[in-house]
Amino acid sequence: METFKIDVDADGIALVTFDVPGRSMNTLTSKVMEELPQLVERIATDAAIKGAVITSGKASGFCAGADLGDMASGALSGVGTGEAALQSAFDAGWRINAAFRALETCGKPIAAAINGLALGGGLEFTLACHYRVVADDSKIQLGLPEIKVGLFPGGGGTQRLPRLIGVQAALMAMSEGKSFRPKEALGAGVVHAVVPAADLLDNAKAWVKTGKPQQPWDDKAFKLPGGGPYHPAGMQVFVMGNALLRKQSYGNYPAVVNLMKAVYEGVQVPIDAGLRIETRYFIKTLMTPQAQAMIRSLFLSKQELDKGALRPKDVPASDPKKVAVLGAGMMGAGIAYVQVMAGIETVLIDVTQEAADKGRAHVEELLKKRLSRGQMTQEKFDKTLGLCLATTDYAHVKGCDLVVEAVFESREIKADVTRKAEAQLAEGAVFGSNTSTLPITGLAEASVRPTDFIGIHFFSPVDKMMLVEIIMGEKTGQAALAKALDYVMKIKKTPIVVNDSRGFYTSRCFGTFLIEGMAMLEEGYAPALIDNVGRMTGMPRGPLEMHDDVALDLSYKIAKQTAADLGDKYVPNPGQDIVAKMVEMGRFGRKNGKGFYDYPEAKGQPKTLWKGLNDLAPVKINDSDDALIAELKTRLLYRQAVEAARCWEEGVVDDPREADVGAILGWGFAPWTGGPITLIDQTGLKQFVETADRLAKTYGDRFKVPQLLRDMAAKGETFYGKFSGKKAAA
Repeated sequence: METFKIDVDADGIALVTFDVPGRSMNTLTSKVMEELPQLVERIATDAAIKGAVITSGKASGFCAGADLGDMASGALSGVGTGEAALQSAFDAGWRINAAFRALETCGKPIAAAINGLALGGGLEFTLACHYRVVADDSKIQLGLPEIKVGLFPGGGGTQRLPRLIGVQAALMAMSEGKSFRPKEALGAGVVHAVVPAADLLDNAKAWVKTGKPQQPWDDKAFKLPGGGPYHPAGMQVFVMGNALLRKQSYGNYPAVVNLMKAVYEGVQVPIDAGLRIETRYFIKTLMTPQAQAMIRSLFLSKQELDKGALRPKDVPASDPKKVAVLGAGMMGAGIAYVQVMAGIETVLIDVTQEAADKGRAHVEELLKKRLSRGQMTQEKFDKTLGLCLATTDYAHVKGCDLVVEAVFESREIKADVTRKAEAQLAEGAVFGSNTSTLPITGLAEASVRPTDFIGIHFFSPVDKMMLVEIIMGEKTGQAALAKALDYVMKIKKTPIVVNDSRGFYTSRCFGTFLIEGMAMLEEGYAPALIDNVGRMTGMPRGPLEMHDDVALDLSYKIAKQTAADLGDKYVPNPGQDIVAKMVEMGRFGRKNGKGFYDYPEAKGQPKTLWKGLNDLAPVKINDSDDALIAELKTRLLYRQAVEAARCWEEGVVDDPREADVGAILGWGFAPWTGGPITLIDQTGLKQFVETADRLAKTYGDRFKVPQLLRDMAAKGETFYGKFSGKKAAA
């Protein structure tokens, strides 16, 4: 076997080392699935083997789950058509459940020595073992996160986890994709023991010598913890759970519904029947367009971008050791934090020492959270914080490989700090601007080295948001791009590369969601209706809520700057006057507790809609029906997708992976769609254009599609089909 190495000791205990060749991380590849039955057969039939301990040969972890690349390439696709195809797909999906079931019923005690993360199918592998011991390392995660890519556990997780920890706890963990740290997993009942890493194998082997080779659910006296669907307590779980899952998903995610069905039906029957039920629902879910879209964008495409698919191949690799951050506000301090976490010496500069120190204090606060959670030692904390220097002196920029400017959105201020920093930079060092709206080419006019000037746009809060948008100015060179990408990969963010434009890609498209919400407000729709429908689309918040988060005064300033830059060509956005009046009244959004909503000072209190809003935007439409909700949802999603298509035609983006991943990670575009480009492709270009034309006729030219879409629709093309050449070249 290629993926499993077996060593039998003098006590007859087989140490099974799981190690997929050529991979940095173990996953359940097609080859692993082929060899699992062979492994089980060897353990079950070899008289010299009294029991087994399964562990990983990778320092990176135990197993990261199923290989979704194999799934996407057809490993679980049916062969043939109709019933034959469905049976074939079921048979392919059943292989993992059959193998794990054979393992737990092989008649010999099996222990899992979990020496690193075990997620998805990796955790399901360990759940099929009779005993689970995990190393005492707070970096280790154990969980079933499949819901995050439009799936649910298909390797026995929906049946074993409820039988271990109860339906309620299991459903919460699976529907949220929650991960457990080792001690949390022990407390929840997911594992049996947590021991120092050095004692892991000894503990597992000691258990095998006396352990019982039987799962709890195979005991005739077994009772489901907390009760099943017809138990008084269990009944409440499903009644409330159904409502809660609907509230969380708004019906956009088939995986959520099918997860509930698999658990509900499966726990009422013996485990073997339950596993077959799970497999049927898993294959059904895998075949949905939502799952296909999410797997491609949130796993395959994201993985490719994370590994540097966009990096120029002919530029030598760089490793930024020292980076200056100009501006120590929340954004600059957040950037400083992710840099020191990556081991980068960081110079945090602001106008006053007080402001610089305040930024460093934010870095310290974030590090203290990790320290308090046991995610870093005091020694590591001290060393990491020591990498951050707070200062007003630009002389400390000397020796930096890169500068990230994160000052106020003012051309004059940005030009000033650019000149000060560049005076200290060595040849070849890169200057990156974190601007979210101002064109990079214009900002580069203040630079004496425009080929080394680039946009590096972070998203707030930096410590949580995974995307970085890299913007190429007209004169930005390939070396600067490569160095910027090396930097983004070092701080463990996902990069996309776009060409220069006002608002670039993410801010420009995201702005349309806010603006369409303002258009609805102007039309007289009730604010609560607008935001509720916004969340129903799958966006993280409604457009008015998000507008408050962004800050109304920022929208106001951006509009003024854009109007000044464009002159007679400027077209006011819907609702712009409402925002201006609110800003004049001192309502800036969440940051000062007053925007479309009033935000109470006391923590835990809910926000409430501002009562004065009706004076600025009188409500005319307060009632809704299914047709109206569908129309508003279509407007909110299509407006963003149309803008993404316009960005494509203008050359701002030219890779469907970047457009989709950037949309989901950058501004929270409804994940179930796979992103705006996938939304267009899956809808069909012809249908999308027809619907957009109707919207344009009804609501205005903001829905008018670019000629590119009409041409593609006429030819029956798709973005992923037409523009796959760049992906292949990358």
